[in-house]
Amino acid sequence: MDNVKAVNETVNKTVDKTVGKTVDKAGGIKTLDMVYIAISAALIAVCSWISIPTTVPFTLQTFAVFFVLLALGGRRGTIATVIYVLLGAVGLPVFAGFKGGIGALLGNTGGYILGFILMGLIYMLITKIMGEKTVVTIFALVIGLAVCYAFGTAWFMYVYMRDTGAVGVMTVLSWCVIPFLLPDLLKMALAFVISKRVRPML
Repeated sequence: MDNVKAVNETVNKTVDKTVGKTVDKAGGIKTLDMVYIAISAALIAVCSWISIPTTVPFTLQTFAVFFVLLALGGRRGTIATVIYVLLGAVGLPVFAGFKGGIGALLGNTGGYILGFILMGLIYMLITKIMGEKTVVTIFALVIGLAVCYAFGTAWFMYVYMRDTGAVGVMTVLSWCVIPFLLPDLLKMALAFVISKRVRPML
């Protein structure tokens, strides 16, 4: 509970400083939006703590990112994801296994975390161009997830080969991607169903 309280307090301060002073002046983010962004960043953190340790931990983190993008839309959802990553980068234990700090991002699984930002940007771009019909949002999430996988896998291979030794692409995929394909698609479907009910209230 102390971790959750600390994260919520820091999220609120971070959102106020980064979003309130920059994005709002650009014309767009209202006070209520900042509240939603803060809550969403905290949600991603809490879902990251629910994990099963493996080479790349099984968590509800991807579910939270899917849900935030679907519920808040590309712009606000991406900002919430960036805030979440920034909180981890400055040392708050918001990543899987209650990890935090630059070391966690620079580690072999850090590329998958940074990949969430790419996912958000891709979702925002696609939905801005093509609209937010059901088929478009699903397409945008799938493409974003694929880019997250690709970026994270390339990052993992670089760090692993630098620190440990040579490793094949298929070996890394069998560790870091293939076991997650079905669970991530199920989490995407669940996020879609829940967001459909929640979004009208936001």
